Amino acid sequence: MTQNINWKAYDSIELLAEAACQRVLDAAQKAIAANGAFKLVLAGGTAPVKAYQLLATKQVDWSKWHIYYGDERCLPVDDSERNSLVAEQKWLDLVAIPKAQIHRIAAELGAEAGAEQYAKVVAEAAGFDLVLLGMGEDGHTASLFPGHIHNVDELTHAVHNSPKPPADRVTISAKALSNTAELIFIVSGDKQDALEAWKSKQDIPVTQLCPESGVDVLLCV
Repeated sequence: MTQNINWKAYDSIELLAEAACQRVLDAAQKAIAANGAFKLVLAGGTAPVKAYQLLATKQVDWSKWHIYYGDERCLPVDDSERNSLVAEQKWLDLVAIPKAQIHRIAAELGAEAGAEQYAKVVAEAAGFDLVLLGMGEDGHTASLFPGHIHNVDELTHAVHNSPKPPADRVTISAKALSNTAELIFIVSGDKQDALEAWKSKQDIPVTQLCPESGVDVLLCV
């Protein structure tokens, strides 16, 4: 499937974060009006976290929000490198989203057990309303890394050889991340090589996300 991309550049991280925040709020309003719930997948990284800090200041009906994570490092639940801990400290602990609607990845159980458990959560979600993703300097996204081979039909993958520590991780699959009404990449920092590879349609993980609605890339590089 061909990836249809809409590129949008911003002059600062702050403007990028504001745009991402507004896109999340708009998607939430649309999904709740249509289905009574909003299913959001979170990304790690600097720019997304700035957007989360802005969301923490908003007055909205949080009771309909359901939060998922694109990937997680296999570390203790209180480790500062966990995506879930950062999102909770900067946003989720500060608003009234019901705890039962915040779906952490149990990566502390190990990659295999964590992936197996989270596959059930992803299956139950049966598609998302909005997926937020970042991109690394090598073109990876979530914990989908260049050169890694996975069963493409899986909903989640156990990752054992991440090029960045820790080696073990759990990630939602490209197939499941593509099963969303909207997909937004939030990209900041020195990513020119990966962006060139992406624009020339090289086989890197970010090119493997192909939702029917296309992909929006919000940039500050």
